[in-house]
Amino acid sequence: MSNISAYLLMPLLAVVAIPFMKEKAKAIVTYLELLLVAGLSSAIAISAIVGGAEEYVFGGSAVTGPIRLQIDALSAWFILIINIVFITGGFYGIFYLKAYREQQKQISLHCIAFIVLHLSLVSLCVIQNSLVFLITWELMALSAFIAVIFEGDKMSTLKAGINYLIQSHVSILFLMLGFIWVAVKTGSFDFASITEYSQSNPTSVGLFLFICFFIGFAFKAGFIPFHTWLPHAHPAAPTHISGIMSGVLIKIGIYGIMRMLVLIKTDYTSIGYFILIISAISGLYGVMLAIIQHNVKKLLAYHSIENIGIIGMGIGIGCIGLGNGNQLVAWLGFSGALLHTLNHALFKSLLFYTVGIVYQATHTLNIEHLGGLIKKMPHTTLLFLIAAVAICGIPPLNGFVSEFLIYSSLYQWVQNATLVPLIVIIFSTLALVLIGGLALFCFTKAFGTIFLGEPRKKFVHGIHEAPAIQRIPLYFIALLIVGIGIFPQGFFGVVSHATSVLTGNRVGEFAPIQGSIADTLQYIGLASTGFIVLIVLMFLLRKLVTKNRVTTSSVTWGCGYVSPTPKLQYTASSYVRSYSKLFGHLLLIGQKEKPVSGIFPEHAALKTHPYDRLEKSLIDRPIRGIKSFLGKFVFLNNGKLQFSILYGIIFIISLIMIPLVYGLILDFFEFIKQL
Repeated sequence: MSNISAYLLMPLLAVVAIPFMKEKAKAIVTYLELLLVAGLSSAIAISAIVGGAEEYVFGGSAVTGPIRLQIDALSAWFILIINIVFITGGFYGIFYLKAYREQQKQISLHCIAFIVLHLSLVSLCVIQNSLVFLITWELMALSAFIAVIFEGDKMSTLKAGINYLIQSHVSILFLMLGFIWVAVKTGSFDFASITEYSQSNPTSVGLFLFICFFIGFAFKAGFIPFHTWLPHAHPAAPTHISGIMSGVLIKIGIYGIMRMLVLIKTDYTSIGYFILIISAISGLYGVMLAIIQHNVKKLLAYHSIENIGIIGMGIGIGCIGLGNGNQLVAWLGFSGALLHTLNHALFKSLLFYTVGIVYQATHTLNIEHLGGLIKKMPHTTLLFLIAAVAICGIPPLNGFVSEFLIYSSLYQWVQNATLVPLIVIIFSTLALVLIGGLALFCFTKAFGTIFLGEPRKKFVHGIHEAPAIQRIPLYFIALLIVGIGIFPQGFFGVVSHATSVLTGNRVGEFAPIQGSIADTLQYIGLASTGFIVLIVLMFLLRKLVTKNRVTTSSVTWGCGYVSPTPKLQYTASSYVRSYSKLFGHLLLIGQKEKPVSGIFPEHAALKTHPYDRLEKSLIDRPIRGIKSFLGKFVFLNNGKLQFSILYGIIFIISLIMIPLVYGLILDFFEFIKQL
């Protein structure tokens, strides 16, 4: 109990003190508070994994009833991921925010929002009372909104923040509907009542209840078609917040879905197929849109949708395994999803942090304006490359490990599959393969355009590498990425505890298979590492052999062009031109073109503007329709005082007349009954 009190007291003291502190003290106090809360919650989480679930019950109130907090292995897994990303992101953010020193009020509010966001995310993993859960969810949404609109003087940032806030509240409506549904039927806000209600009712009731919760959590996670806030909020937020949003904020939606799977007892097979189909579509659609983006943060945002799709596919396969009684398929599917949740948090936050360094060095996020940064920013280039290889699922890095588990679950499922499941397995495997191939295509474009070649734009200011101290958390994340890829055994042991909460199996039941898969992955990781080391040694040997030789250089044949220019390089758009033409009927790409004309053309230009077709159909068109409808009543707001007074009088008369009319109607029906 004392731990819980300290857990709540420290953030409260920091929030009260920050507005009165000096500039440097604000960031330091915020980070120290983060370390204390993260350390305390991580200690409790590790204890829950090692020693079993822990539970705390508070008296609550007449409205909420008893407030129960429970930390099991599933909660602990997500708490540890949240703390890792916040600790690295908070340290990185201290240096990132130095460029905004003059904005003292914004920094104070940003630090407070950062503290509340971390506290609410960790709290959501342990709260077992639906009313308190909704209040905490609202705190998370509001604090994230404040963190996103840090640069609120930009209209685009405000629009992105408001878009996020509105869709967050749509998410809350669905969650509220599910929780109120259960509370009305059972008279309790405790999460245990969800299990009680689903068990005592037909399967169809449990399915509808789960879908209600799934939609609420899917908005936060970014599943298609509930994803439209995400590509706008990520580019608008400061980079450390972008990394945290992609790393853990959207993962709280994944946690919510998994928690409901534990609580709701229903037809897991139907749920599994439902999640698997939506996830495969999300993964493919996300990566297809990522390829055509010009804004590198928006590109990474769509890759978050892609990876949420991969995680969802693991969850769907795990549910199907539970429904069919195939515990091994369930274990592999859920383990792959949980491990990919950690892996994505690592490599996606690292990608955002490196992009933040590029942005502060060049003041642009437009891929078409960049190039040749490897010469001036070698450390950032290496870190981006590690994360890019990891997100593509290539050994020996962590993305390969979790995707291998999901492929293994499909392999185990196919052995006893009938015709319909076999078709689903084939298309699921094809979806995973396409997602991986398209991701590789996208990041060869991004890495090559940003870091290789020559600069496509001349910058008036000098471009420099980030300070070494700012890169410390980035190298720590890179070390974890490599460590999981080469030595997955230790992480398998931890994730198996969280998987057991979902499958109901004892922790060591699949230890032989777990060990066999871990050994296979380690062999692949070590072999890949050996191959990389061999290549590095060959380059070092070449350098050693040729160091005393005189190197001469001459002009390269210019193919008839005597004046080399960066315009001769591939642009990001030209690199994916064939892809854009191939999938043009699925993607929405607007373009402005000034074609080449004449023998000696003076100027030619082509600009493309990618857009999300689903966003246009589901968001833009309905909003235009609503605006058009409301516009027909503009005449009511004509600015004349007489009409304003008239509206007030009509409103007051309506308030008086409605009860009177209602009473007369009731009296009339009573009179009819007496007759």
